[in-house]
Amino acid sequence: MVIEDIHDFISELEKNNELKRVQTQVDSNLEIAEIMRRQMYSNGPAILFENIKDYQMPILANAFGSMKRLEIGLEMTDFKEIGQRIVEMTKMDIPSGILNKIKKLPELSKMTESFPKFETSGPVTEITSSSASFDDLPILKSWPNDAGRFITLGLVATNHPQTKIRNLGVYRIQILDGTHALMHWQKHKRGAHHSEISKDKGEKIPTAIIIGGDPATIFSSIAPVPEGLDKFLFAGITRKKGIKMVKCKTIDLEVPANAEIVLEGYVDPQDLRDEGPFGDHTGYYTPVEPFPTFTLTGIMKRKNPIYVTTVVGKPILEDAYIGKVIEQSFLPLIRMFHPEVVDFSMPAAGWFQGLAIISIKKRYPGQAKKVMMGLWGMGQLSLTKMFVVVDEDVNVHDMNEVIWAVTTRADAARDTVIIDNTPTDTLDPASPLVNLGSKLGIDATQKTSEEGFVREIQKQVKVDTETKNLVDSKWASYGL
Repeated sequence: MVIEDIHDFISELEKNNELKRVQTQVDSNLEIAEIMRRQMYSNGPAILFENIKDYQMPILANAFGSMKRLEIGLEMTDFKEIGQRIVEMTKMDIPSGILNKIKKLPELSKMTESFPKFETSGPVTEITSSSASFDDLPILKSWPNDAGRFITLGLVATNHPQTKIRNLGVYRIQILDGTHALMHWQKHKRGAHHSEISKDKGEKIPTAIIIGGDPATIFSSIAPVPEGLDKFLFAGITRKKGIKMVKCKTIDLEVPANAEIVLEGYVDPQDLRDEGPFGDHTGYYTPVEPFPTFTLTGIMKRKNPIYVTTVVGKPILEDAYIGKVIEQSFLPLIRMFHPEVVDFSMPAAGWFQGLAIISIKKRYPGQAKKVMMGLWGMGQLSLTKMFVVVDEDVNVHDMNEVIWAVTTRADAARDTVIIDNTPTDTLDPASPLVNLGSKLGIDATQKTSEEGFVREIQKQVKVDTETKNLVDSKWASYGL
């Protein structure tokens, strides 16, 4: 069964004892966020809050807050499959000759099955109105010093003003009043790029904020897909089935037919207002900065929608698990450009952009630094602050092994790379300037004589095979 929407997802979570229903009345002002954080820090389940003070709409929270829940939602256990499907599509040859084309039909049909499917109506079109208000939604205030209520898991849809390629991104959205909000799309994000193009043309950009949908679409909106790839197509590739789409009523955009709520409107890139502070996934409040204003022009929704949200703060929270899926799903794409890469990890405590560890099959001198430079030139990895490169015998997911490699195979003067004046994540609390700072690279691979290592390479301590096999055969007899 393909999970089509949040309701299907909730059913599957309940079947797997991964969801709890809370019927006690709770407040969207700080209380729900505190419950969510406590549950995440203690590896708790997803939560369906059914009794929200002052609202009739239930709230689904922490839905993606474990690897098991992501496996259920994306219907797979090996997330590398996602990236591998994209790699296979890029390598697919379009044959010449009718006979060869017929032979290729099964492969081509698999590819076309992932494309969006357009419908005249869907569950999200059950109720439509041009008189909508943010005040009707149980939008959370998460931290005491937040500037107000923020939509934290709204899938923001825009089209590139020139190419018309569809994009989805997740940007926090600060509510100002019933029909106005601030769109925190950071400078490096595609939504911001679309906005800048519109600004140069003196235009406002049609924008839809989507609440809910199937898990693959929600994941795809967060994933840093290759430039030029339609995010809705990526969602279809992820789930191996195209997303059903419908037209918005007040703007010229298509959105998922199975969403819970669609907030239609436009962003005016000329109308900048102070946004923040907001307690973010770095564990710090981000400072007040100007961001463009979103104006609400209409709403589409189900008759009984569920408001889907997330909470951010000091790791490890829900976004860290989504990050682990992104890390594994994009490994095949990294290998496509850097075939020496064996594995890749972005530790959850590093809030996505803080730190990445890469293992490589090293063949020549300087290869670790070559990989660093290459990855710093790949899309969103350009914002990663620190890279550690290790040999293939080191498990990048075991920080004890990584620390061992750094302390036994890296020399501070020889193997440390610092690059100044490079792009940084807007949210980085340590960079001296917003969006500009430095990078740190550590080559923790074993050095060779070609790299100037003149000492004899010390032999690594390992158990001999004969003793290992002996202990293996007698292990049960020890009673340990």
